[in-house]
Amino acid sequence: MNQEELSEILRLHKLWLILSLEGIRANLEEADLHGVNLEGADLERANFQGADLEGANLKRAYLKGADLYRANLQEADLEGANLEGVDLQVANLQGVNLYGADLRGADLSGADLERAYLQVANLREGLLQGVDLHGADLHGANLEGADLEGANLRGADLQEVNLKGADLCEADLERAYLYGVNFYEAKLQGVDLRGVNLKGVDLRGANLKNAYLERANLRGAKLEGADLRGANLEGADLQGANINEAILEGDNMNRNKANT
Repeated sequence: MNQEELSEILRLHKLWLILSLEGIRANLEEADLHGVNLEGADLERANFQGADLEGANLKRAYLKGADLYRANLQEADLEGANLEGVDLQVANLQGVNLYGADLRGADLSGADLERAYLQVANLREGLLQGVDLHGADLHGANLEGADLEGANLRGADLQEVNLKGADLCEADLERAYLYGVNFYEAKLQGVDLRGVNLKGVDLRGANLKNAYLERANLRGAKLEGADLRGANLEGADLQGANINEAILEGDNMNRNKANT
């Protein structure tokens, strides 16, 4: 697709958005938009299903409600873009730049975000079931209430990330960097946190039933009201941790030989 054709599609889409009879919703399904420059473009509710946007410049683009199902956005630049409520299911987002992007309520289920840059992005209430975030940088991102069930977070940078009330059941957090993360009332049932550094982390009210916490560093962690029934705490370091009102199973602490 050449620039002239694309410009006409954007012109008609703009008219469609203001309810003009002359307007036509942008339909870019399966379009080849490799490396295209759409910086700051108004693409609200546009159809990009299966489109190739690899390396595209979408900085500060307005994509609220857009359909990006199965789209290829590898290495695309979406810094500061508005992606609220977008459909990004099974999209290729490897190495994408989403710094400061607004992804509230977006559906990224099954998407590939390996090595993606998501610093201070807003993913509140987002759907990220089974998403691949291996090696992604989420420093300071907001994932409050997000659904990350079965997500791959291996080696991800989760420093200062807000995961309050998030669902991380069956998520893989191996080698993830969790300094200062907020797990307040998060769902972490059965999660493997063996040997992970959780020093000072906020786990108040978190559901850690049957979690694997062997050799985990929980020094100074906030565990008030956390559900630790069935959790394996063998060799875990709980020095200075606050376990007031935590739900423990029998002599859970002694049986698991935790270091308190």
